[in-house]
Amino acid sequence: MHGIAQFLFWASILLLAYAFVGYPALVCLWARLRPRPVSRQWWEPAVTLVVVAHNEAVRVDQRLANLTALDYPRHRLQILVASDGSTDGTAERARAWEPAGVEVVAFERRRGKPAVLNDVLLRLVRGEIVVLADARQRFASDAVRALVAAFADPGVGAVSGELILTCDKGKSAVGEGVGVYWRYEKLIRWSESRVDSTVRATGAIYAIRRSLFEPIPEDTILDDVWLPMRIARRGYRVLFEPGARAWDRAPATPAQEFARKVRTLTGNFQLFTRERWLLNPVRNRLWVQTASHQMPRLLTPFLLLAAFGTDLLLVAGSPFHRWTLAGQIAFYAAALSGHVLQGAQRRVRGLAVPYVICLLSVAALVAFFRFITGRQSVTWDKPLALRSRRA
Repeated sequence: MHGIAQFLFWASILLLAYAFVGYPALVCLWARLRPRPVSRQWWEPAVTLVVVAHNEAVRVDQRLANLTALDYPRHRLQILVASDGSTDGTAERARAWEPAGVEVVAFERRRGKPAVLNDVLLRLVRGEIVVLADARQRFASDAVRALVAAFADPGVGAVSGELILTCDKGKSAVGEGVGVYWRYEKLIRWSESRVDSTVRATGAIYAIRRSLFEPIPEDTILDDVWLPMRIARRGYRVLFEPGARAWDRAPATPAQEFARKVRTLTGNFQLFTRERWLLNPVRNRLWVQTASHQMPRLLTPFLLLAAFGTDLLLVAGSPFHRWTLAGQIAFYAAALSGHVLQGAQRRVRGLAVPYVICLLSVAALVAFFRFITGRQSVTWDKPLALRSRRA
């Protein structure tokens, strides 16, 4: 029993250390020493920008003002808004922008983003490059130019932009922690795309070659993971382009981030169950990135529980495990303090990161049970706190 506990303890600690420290360091070094260049160039292919929206009447005007002002030739840019069963007048407000060149298609019944994308990309899109976006964010004026530059290289199949999260300083512990975590995540994605390909795109801003699109299963939770991985499977590169910027507000409350992360992680469980080739190093050329980047995010709560549980079993008579257990307790105490003090005017620096790590780990557990019970819908409903704030 003692030997099994020791094995589980060290396996958990080493896997966590590799996932959060070792692999990021490895892929950053790999990108520096053996980068694969991309033949970027200035060109202006025909582009279709697709926004799928459900009940976004309160912000569709602001979004379309942003998109119609992009620095890209209007005769080369098709802006298409697809209303997915909206009941608040989203389609009607969007149609007010038709004189500015915006095209609107309204679906009466809500079916979810994958079904809408299938209809739109197979029937209505004219551009060689398709940029997929949400109604919430704001693009930099040169975002489309930055996205399409890499498609001058025929080996590139998809390009993800950079989402920049903003929040009022000192107002949100979860927003602060998510901001730090997101910057860390983007460094990994940038390094992976320098080596070959990143393993996912940012749903708020990414582009694909229309010729590489294949119909998405309509119950797919994460199109921004499924589509890039299917493109990568066909031998094309999936890049992260930090020059293509979009802005969004960081989550103001833990409930908002928790709901978003549960959905994302449930989608990852779904992906690995359906696309089993991802786990095969012979069939998946990005197996190292997949096994080192995506999988540990799903296993983190189980590894944390294993490390803590085995430390409890081994602590008696072991000075080493007394120290490691004390370290784990201090980590969870910092996370709890970050939660308790999140509304305080002055907070202790450094508590936001352990708080968010624990929040995301609990989200992974909830996502796992939601996936195995089939309780995650393909459609996305805003958290109640977010809806009431916008009312």
